[in-house]
Amino acid sequence: MRETTSRLLSLLSLLQTKPEWTGTDLAQRLDVTTRTIRNDIERLRELGYPVDAARGRSGHYRLGVGAKLPPLLLDDTEAVAVAVGLRSATGIAGMEDSSARALTKLEQVLPNHLRRQVNAIDSSMSSGPDNTDSNVVEPMIAPEVLTALAAAIRDRHQVRFSYDTPPDAATPRTDGRPDGWPIVVDPYRLVSWQRFWYLVARDEDRDWHTYRVDWIDLRLPTARGFTPEPMPDDTYTDFVLRDVASTGWKFHARITVHASAQEVLSRIHAAVGIVESIDENSCVLVTGADTLETVAVYIGMLGLDFSVAEPTALVEQLRIVGERYLRAIG
Repeated sequence: MRETTSRLLSLLSLLQTKPEWTGTDLAQRLDVTTRTIRNDIERLRELGYPVDAARGRSGHYRLGVGAKLPPLLLDDTEAVAVAVGLRSATGIAGMEDSSARALTKLEQVLPNHLRRQVNAIDSSMSSGPDNTDSNVVEPMIAPEVLTALAAAIRDRHQVRFSYDTPPDAATPRTDGRPDGWPIVVDPYRLVSWQRFWYLVARDEDRDWHTYRVDWIDLRLPTARGFTPEPMPDDTYTDFVLRDVASTGWKFHARITVHASAQEVLSRIHAAVGIVESIDENSCVLVTGADTLETVAVYIGMLGLDFSVAEPTALVEQLRIVGERYLRAIG
């Protein structure tokens, strides 16, 4: 019985490694006859594993889709990778508890040598908070919202939602409509950047917009499909960065940089700031962030001389940062 159980586990592991197996290939891998493979497949089915079979010249076995998730058999490196990934899963509301439960289940069945590897990795590494570039509170995204939006993108279904922005948002919204006004859009892509999730979509006027997912309140599904007209060259991420750089930040600034536009562009991502050339030795960088502190730090990281005349609050923030650095070497 122990030999049969071991062979069933080995068979289940093989079925999970690739979509299709012929009976002959499985028999060779397990060093048994094809008849034994057929009998073992029936045993797996009796245990609740949906194994599909195709007959004929191209006959094969495939692990099918069941009503519930079957136990997964992972090799050593896969088990370690999943455990480490679960330990570091953060940033989406509700995911922390789910990750902890999944990790507990996994660690209960990890062999001792793998548990030691996972603990060694966990004890020897650390990570800073995701929000390292500003003092803005992390937005929390409900996983069911991301799931619903991702499913609509996959199935090419329109989505309906209201879009409510906080009072201190840089711009209430990018489509010019008042808060709470229902929106129906064709969803194309979810983009994660700088602690935020964005939905790239086309509105009823066929204009492209970005929507902060944490400001989206989903309504009843429309169940209406749409014919996709995607962006050329799959440029969704750059579109989000450009849109956020020009309208999405809470604070914006125009900074005169004493270097050529080409030099500035070589030091930043072209999408997170708009560079306007003045002459061969100077240009204007239009950029922003959710705090003035962040803007002040980013400017210094350019490694180039610059001048700032406005906004006045940014000038004051630069003075504070400058005095802080001077005190550090005084």
